[in-house]
Amino acid sequence: MSIAIIQSRDPLRDRRVVRLLRVLRAGGLTSPSQAGGRGVAGAVASIIRQVAADGDEALVKLAWRFDKARLTAQTLAVPAGAIRAATAGAEADFLALARRVIANIRQYQEHILIRPPAVLTRGGRELGVRYTPIGRVGVYVPGRRAMYPSTMLMTIVPAQVAGVREIALASPPAANGDVNPMVLALAGELGITEVYRAGGAQAIAAMAMGTKTIRAVDKIVGPGNAYVTEAKRQLFGRVGIDSTAGPSEVMIVADETAKADWLAADMLAQAEHDPGSAILVTPSARLAKAVAGEIARQLPSLNRSAAARACLRAYGAIIVTADLATACAVADEFAPEHLQIVTAEDSAVLAMIRNAGAIFLGAETPVPLGDYYAGPSHVLPTGGTGRFFSALSCNDFLKASSVIRYDAAALAEDAADVIDFATREGLTAHAAAIDVRGKRN
Repeated sequence: MSIAIIQSRDPLRDRRVVRLLRVLRAGGLTSPSQAGGRGVAGAVASIIRQVAADGDEALVKLAWRFDKARLTAQTLAVPAGAIRAATAGAEADFLALARRVIANIRQYQEHILIRPPAVLTRGGRELGVRYTPIGRVGVYVPGRRAMYPSTMLMTIVPAQVAGVREIALASPPAANGDVNPMVLALAGELGITEVYRAGGAQAIAAMAMGTKTIRAVDKIVGPGNAYVTEAKRQLFGRVGIDSTAGPSEVMIVADETAKADWLAADMLAQAEHDPGSAILVTPSARLAKAVAGEIARQLPSLNRSAAARACLRAYGAIIVTADLATACAVADEFAPEHLQIVTAEDSAVLAMIRNAGAIFLGAETPVPLGDYYAGPSHVLPTGGTGRFFSALSCNDFLKASSVIRYDAAALAEDAADVIDFATREGLTAHAAAIDVRGKRN
């Protein structure tokens, strides 16, 4: 058996379920930070100090230390010609696929883009809101084991839809100094001309604080390892960030109508992330047993079977509840990154869920559709942060500014109330700024 079955009438008080929830919320799947979180934090703080003090020189030294790449300050930036060449030399079928995905993402993001409502008029008062795009965004793209070209599309296209004018991309160099050609090809396809050979926490620090070569950005998005995540956490406030996302996760709420082999495949798809968590919640003991059996049957055929097996043992479970409502309560408490609903009453189940990053309705809607193709960004809240964070979208690249206009009559009507409030707070200059306008010549 590669996955535990937990049968409980009150799962949210069951110590086994509570322990699993605690591990996922604490980012316990990220072994480097779990085993040495303080060490990661200290190492990142040191890197940030080096970049702050020495700028490009620090990036060059750290590229050699971590990537064994010999760079100079002059070679940190990838030449525009190299980007164009990578796009021209890319596999035609890959670029055609990328264009289809880009079109899907752009269509969806344009559909959900916030538009300002009509101005609220109240007598001589006009109250509105103005949305403007963030001026400059940095996108981090991992370059080795976790190089996901799909994430480039899921971060850059929403920013472009929002109207961001400047997008800088950073990705770690190989030992020969080259950035992954797939990264460069997609950068060219997306019209990105600013690409830097910089990886890890030092890339985040450079984009946040700026160096002679890399101008500081206003917001940083994109995934990374524990060091990248920690750098984003430490620099948040100096620069905006998308989130401090952890390992990938899926929770499936299913009833007896679901197909066991399909659910097993869905859980394995998440477990192969290594680390990744996969949890099925169901009122059907029969389905639970069948899915566990299917997982055991399908595992040996996977390329990453050993990693998936280890993840399921440590961070996977099948939870059998008394009824579907209890299963929904468990899902809502977990607030998973990906939530699949596979029941005879999908819409009714959806109505019972408030917390999830992305929700996949029905048996024909597996998570990989959202990972790669459907249109919504796959950059999602993890570790239970779906209780207060949302999926990345074009609207995360917009700033809202209140717009207020009064005429003289409206000011005169409201003046006494404003003066009263300001005086109660002891801010007499605030009161005077109102009062002086009432003393017109």
